[in-house]
Amino acid sequence: MASIDWDDVRYFLAVGRGGSVRAAAERLGVNHATVLRRIAQMERRLGVQVFEKRPSGYRLTAAGEEVVEFAEQMEASSHQLETRVFGRDQSARGLLRITLPPFLADLLMPDLADFAQKHPDIEIEILSTGEVANLTNREADVAIRFVVDRKTLPLNLHGLMGPQLAGGVYVSRDLLARWRVGATGPIRPIVINDRGVPDWASAGEIKATGAPFRAPDAEVQLAAVRQGLGMTRLPCFVGDADPMLTRAPGTAPRLNGALWILTQGDSRNTKRVRLFIDFVSQRLAGRAPLLMGSLAPDE
Repeated sequence: MASIDWDDVRYFLAVGRGGSVRAAAERLGVNHATVLRRIAQMERRLGVQVFEKRPSGYRLTAAGEEVVEFAEQMEASSHQLETRVFGRDQSARGLLRITLPPFLADLLMPDLADFAQKHPDIEIEILSTGEVANLTNREADVAIRFVVDRKTLPLNLHGLMGPQLAGGVYVSRDLLARWRVGATGPIRPIVINDRGVPDWASAGEIKATGAPFRAPDAEVQLAAVRQGLGMTRLPCFVGDADPMLTRAPGTAPRLNGALWILTQGDSRNTKRVRLFIDFVSQRLAGRAPLLMGSLAPDE
């Protein structure tokens, strides 16, 4: 028999026991299409049809009946492994992989240092990137991400929503001073993507007059606006905290999502992950005014 994936087996057993795709979807907390896709994937791997669809529901084929025995053995082995590993993992030690965006890594580094000092036996690995790490493949145990629409979160992730986030338009204080005395010269919109000139570039009193300056990442974006190349949109917790920057006149912060603390599967039950989630959620709550842009900058 061809090798089959345990993730597919879970869906196979749920359909077989529930007798329908709908029952399996409810049991697993996923949508109807996900169950169908998993079953089809399993059938392709095995080269046989494991279910026959009837008016009364889904019924195992002869081949499906044979697969059940192996599937239940896999399930039993998986549960035994999870129980054993979970039992060992209830101490505050081991490797903890955390992924978060670069700007947020800078903001939370004092908190991460406090957590590391409080739990010296937990080995901490930080993946500072805007890319979404694959939690399912254990590229990270915990992901802290900006999420605009919670409906876009994958169904297999468990999430704890943190404070809302605001973004604002910022310029360097030197550039603002030159603009106020009538200095001429291009004021470029500093952007990361290539979607043209954004609306915020002309929404305030200062209007962008130059061609866009495209930065490959957040660090270059911040360096460019500090240098006085133009204006850019930043999270308020970045722009308001930077002494070289100020909000562009005539603009106001705008909420555009929230921070989420994300985990996947049984890893969320390990003690080191639970300790970190509890710790970082409290620290984020304490920083809510800064994250929401309610700490008015002095100009």
